[in-house]
Amino acid sequence: MNDHVMINFNKYLPITPTEMKWGFYLTTTGYSKIAPRTSYPDTSVHPESHYFTWNKGRILDGYYLVFISKGEGVFESSRTQPATVREGTCFFLFPGVWHRYKPDPKSGWEEYWVGFKGSYPDELMSGHFFTPEKPFVNAGHNEELQQLFHLLLSTVKAAGTGYHQIVAGITMQILGLVNAISTLEDFGQDDTSLLINKARFLMRESIEQPRKMTDVAKELPMGYSKFRKAFKSITGMSPTQYYLHIRLKKAKELLSSTTLNIDQVAQQTGFDDLFYFSKLFKKKNGVTPSSFRTGKG
Repeated sequence: MNDHVMINFNKYLPITPTEMKWGFYLTTTGYSKIAPRTSYPDTSVHPESHYFTWNKGRILDGYYLVFISKGEGVFESSRTQPATVREGTCFFLFPGVWHRYKPDPKSGWEEYWVGFKGSYPDELMSGHFFTPEKPFVNAGHNEELQQLFHLLLSTVKAAGTGYHQIVAGITMQILGLVNAISTLEDFGQDDTSLLINKARFLMRESIEQPRKMTDVAKELPMGYSKFRKAFKSITGMSPTQYYLHIRLKKAKELLSSTTLNIDQVAQQTGFDDLFYFSKLFKKKNGVTPSSFRTGKG
């Protein structure tokens, strides 16, 4: 199995009166891959206000949503009994509520998180859409949630003008989606649909270092011919076509929103051969990557 393409990242955002006036602002966001048998949390990357030990736990003064995309662990708070957190679980942290959580040393885990505050979140939470007594939502391998977290992190990394308000909007989308998931609980999907969701999730997590579709099928686990047939029936594309589609779509995003050169864009979307990348890009989009970037297409 290839290494994960996401790299550990976290950002604690500066808050100005403008953000407070907006009524919804982010305090932090990030992604972290915790390897098995490593200490948690990593004290070198978080400010003292967010540090905690398992023995002491901690209390924060904002709202947080944590999404465990891989692995499992345990969560406990002053309002809940200790509970196992499985892959695909989201959980909320609430201001003033003592809590602690950690990955299982055998599996480690991968976590995305976003912290937020403001008059609007206060109003939202007072509506009991999410409560300290029921902090868990089983999102499963939800590709849309994963995409929104990736968009959130890339927007914070790019830090363009007015990005604080943009990331507040993305976080609202995440909360809306998590609420829909909690209301509909897996959207009544059957086992095959859930496995295909997992496959799409695995593909999107490994855009930079492409995987063989036979390896993806093994991880589900499902025989390859059954996997290919089910995937095409649900998405309208073969697994290989779909994988190529999301990689080329990601290339368009990078060309539009970053200053990476064409070679770097090719590498970040898993193409070692620049000529092959340009040829596929032109076939899909009608223009070369450089023409697309300069708007000459």
